[in-house]
Amino acid sequence: MAALAGMRALRRLCGVALFLSQLYVLSGRGSLMTTKHSQPQSTFAKSLTSTSTNTPYFKVAESTEIPSYVTKCPSNGLCSRLPPDCMTCNTNYSCIYGKPATFDCKVKPHVHCVDQNNQEQENFTINMTCQFCWQLATTDYVCTNSTNCMTVSCPRQRYNATCTVRDHIHCLGNRVFPKMLYCNWTGGYKWSTALALSITLGGFGADRFYLGQWREGLGKLFSFGGLGIWTLIDVLLIGVGYVGPADGSLYI
Repeated sequence: MAALAGMRALRRLCGVALFLSQLYVLSGRGSLMTTKHSQPQSTFAKSLTSTSTNTPYFKVAESTEIPSYVTKCPSNGLCSRLPPDCMTCNTNYSCIYGKPATFDCKVKPHVHCVDQNNQEQENFTINMTCQFCWQLATTDYVCTNSTNCMTVSCPRQRYNATCTVRDHIHCLGNRVFPKMLYCNWTGGYKWSTALALSITLGGFGADRFYLGQWREGLGKLFSFGGLGIWTLIDVLLIGVGYVGPADGSLYI
């Protein structure tokens, strides 16, 4: 009976303790503790938000590389005398071929030029002849040379060349263009040397050996110049330029 009474007293004591704890929370002290603990958390969240919002913005560094065309552009020179690579022009393809034409131009970035009064300017006009680049004179452009074609042949051979207009020349269209040209290259053979060998040592085939025609040279050597007839014929053929180097090049 004493144990049962003790158990009932313990239950009542637990009920009283539970009631007091609920009263403690409802009185506001428990919420105050919660507020004190939650305040740093909210402050930390705000700091995170502000940190993410105020993240420093790094601008992409602008390129400071100087374009390759600037090396062709003289600094503080006359704008009208700049090479075509240094300017951008409004081309007028309706101009009359072979007649003078005026075009409005503007210098490219990083290019500095002046007018007749030594004042810096960006917009200017240039005067040029109305013609396409491939219609220029042969002295106004430079073309690639081929060493794979025969210069001494009938008819004369041509090859596909790539031509580039010189820097100081203005023209319409592409400044680099293809063109069919006659084979015109030399291997270092001199016409005067070949003719002298033909006259003096032609009976031994020296002229043919010099020109790289060793088969004909051997034929002249073992036939003593074709008993002199072949030698006379070669003198005439080399003299008029009909017989040339074996590699197909021109005489110097």
